Amino acid sequence: MPGFADSFGIFSPTVHGLVVSSILLPAAFTSFFAGHLADRVGRLNAIMIGATIFGVGAALEAGSVSLGMFIPGRALAGIGEGFFLSTVVVYICEICPPERRGPVASLVQLLTTLGIPVGYFICYGSMKIKSSYSWRLPFIIQAVLATALAGFCPFLPPSPRWLIDRGRPSQAGPALERLQLSQRRFQHELESARPSTGESKGSELEQSKNRFLLVFKKQNRKQTLLGMFLMGAMQFSGIDAVLYYAPVIFRQAGLSSTESSFLASGVTGIVIFVSTIPASFLSDHWGRRTSSLWGAATLAFCMMLIGSLYASGSVQGSQGTGRWAVIVTIYLFTISYSVTWSVGFKLYASEIQPPQTRAAASSLAQSANWICNFIVALFTPIFIAHSSYGLYFLFGSAILITGFVCLVYMPESRGKSLQTIHEGFDESLCEKLIRHVQHRWAKRGENSGAIEVQTRVESTDSEASEAMIEEKQIHEAWKSSVA
Repeated sequence: MPGFADSFGIFSPTVHGLVVSSILLPAAFTSFFAGHLADRVGRLNAIMIGATIFGVGAALEAGSVSLGMFIPGRALAGIGEGFFLSTVVVYICEICPPERRGPVASLVQLLTTLGIPVGYFICYGSMKIKSSYSWRLPFIIQAVLATALAGFCPFLPPSPRWLIDRGRPSQAGPALERLQLSQRRFQHELESARPSTGESKGSELEQSKNRFLLVFKKQNRKQTLLGMFLMGAMQFSGIDAVLYYAPVIFRQAGLSSTESSFLASGVTGIVIFVSTIPASFLSDHWGRRTSSLWGAATLAFCMMLIGSLYASGSVQGSQGTGRWAVIVTIYLFTISYSVTWSVGFKLYASEIQPPQTRAAASSLAQSANWICNFIVALFTPIFIAHSSYGLYFLFGSAILITGFVCLVYMPESRGKSLQTIHEGFDESLCEKLIRHVQHRWAKRGENSGAIEVQTRVESTDSEASEAMIEEKQIHEAWKSSVA
């Protein structure tokens, strides 16, 4: 943005990456503790604390007079974001019945994608302001929205599952009434989440203190590691490289003017939002595993195609059709990501966790997402400055690896209750393969048996028909001889 450059100067690729990513590392650090905070003070209180800190950081960014003031403001905003973002998904998962959890939890991602084009077009419009408010206005809006989120939290119903987990079942009933949910429908899950009567108060406190050790115990380790891997893999798909540096990427593809590149970036945001709408409402009609595999195939194809176009020299600045092929493929990439990974991975990483570790494991997964996001945001401008195609091949390879992990280790969770999803992780990989082979052989044996029985019946029928024909011929010959 020209106004920002007038205030702080032109950045080198390295400084550009540091400024953009300065919000991510603090977010990754604080998200390690977000689950413990949400377990101790409640989901809504954790969201309120994080939103307040984020609002203060955004206000500090808006009032910055130097880069030394701007970067701490982004870091403070990252601290707040780390506290509230993963907790929002956990809260929504815990207040929704299984058949509605997918669409409702996906609304978080839908509204996030709505914020992308809104943010781009706010910046596109504020560029025309002939003062430093051209870049301050977006941060002022961020501070106002964060304050509004914190202000609404006390008026929302608490999570019934959190109340049960904290030994406050008498408050769960009123919470369900405020959510307009049937207590009978939730009774099984609430009873499953209830701490056993044999556990003492001291053991509960000890479990809370050792929350991060609990997520890596044998019975929880698979879900925790898979959630962390998937959330990190979202960033190594290259989606945030496209979002953060869309103007740079579009200029590289041949859109030279600042206004054109910003406009193309805004269109990217609109494409993401529009494609997320059907994915959000149909998330429980598509399997999480199936959409992940299809997403891996299409995303890898797009990244490899862009890299091949640059590597072959087909993109020649503002000339030729190669640049339009790159731009169209970027849009196809964002559509595919929004329909598959964007909606599925965040929901899946939270819903597969056992009740006692859901908040802590989800915060660890979000932390992995931010750490990978930091790496991508830091090195993307450096990669682009030194190689026009290497970055895309790197992202394409990472997507293929993720697709293989989903194929081998990702059980389906669609339509299952939060308390029964973890049963899909009880079997080892070898046990799953053996069970799959046994099922296929049993099915094959049933088919073979059915064919054999059918063959025997047909053979018996044929022999009976031949016997009847032979008997009829003998009878006719006897009548002829008598005559």
